[in-house]
Amino acid sequence: MSSDPHPYAGLGPEQVLTAAEALGYAPDARVFALNSYENRVYQIGLEDGGYVILKFYRPGRWSREQILEEHAFARELAERDIPVVPPLQLAGGSLGQFEQFPVAAFERLPGRPPELDDLDNLLIMGRFVGRIHAVGAISGFEHRASLDVDRFAIQSREFLLGNDFLPADLRPAYESLSADLISRLQQCFADQGSLQTLRIHGDCHPGNVLWQDESPWFVDFDDTLTGPAIQDLWMMLSGDRDQRQAQLLELVEGYNEFHDFRARELGLVEALRTMRLMHYAAWLARRWQDPAFPLSFPWFNTERYWAEHILELREQLSALDEPPLQLFG
Repeated sequence: MSSDPHPYAGLGPEQVLTAAEALGYAPDARVFALNSYENRVYQIGLEDGGYVILKFYRPGRWSREQILEEHAFARELAERDIPVVPPLQLAGGSLGQFEQFPVAAFERLPGRPPELDDLDNLLIMGRFVGRIHAVGAISGFEHRASLDVDRFAIQSREFLLGNDFLPADLRPAYESLSADLISRLQQCFADQGSLQTLRIHGDCHPGNVLWQDESPWFVDFDDTLTGPAIQDLWMMLSGDRDQRQAQLLELVEGYNEFHDFRARELGLVEALRTMRLMHYAAWLARRWQDPAFPLSFPWFNTERYWAEHILELREQLSALDEPPLQLFG
């Protein structure tokens, strides 16, 4: 288990307001915690009637260099008129420090969740992800992580098996199944040959997109990394195979207007989904001593949760053998 059980235990409204003042803002005592677990994010009212968003990064998760690379990528995109929300400039740069927390400030952006059941919206999403990737391919990260089987699957498996989470009667099933999955994941990536990677958002699910004035705004580059382009597209697909097929065609049509889509990467979709499932379970386990997690995820670490997780992974083992989605016409 982590030796740092809850780094946010001492971060309350009073400390948030003190941090805002230390960063040069004039808060009016309105503090609203936004939906964030890995970090802590607050909307703060200002005396001039405006708002600022403060993000308190989880201590020890990213190095200062990694966070600054995240910020630089978001600014690079914004400078090319791509709708992202970059960090605001503070005294001395985009990253401040309050006690043990690296802190960044962001503009408050109103918006609504994207309606991705509308194929026209998927066409628009594809265009903007293509624009992000066209910039992401210009240069590479030096400090950010890479998307690979080791970090997302192998290390997740090792953490769960090395700590007291899995019920004893389910542990053998998870141990065997996860080993089989990792072997299949490694084969999926090997089948790609020389996989092309670039700077990507990394966590481009609908919750990290705000829709405003017929345009998506991409937020929260906290998980930006080096990886294959398909990682920023597959989470927008949902429903049965026919539905996902139709959605894919719209996404790719828009994407290809700004960056070349590599159809071969469709063979990674189920592998990436599997890695995300394995990583998510381990993420919850790694954060379980943070008091916010048992309150927000009461269903985690129960016998039922682990039984359903193993069933979900079994379904993924079958999905890895199914033919990938295809591009037609």
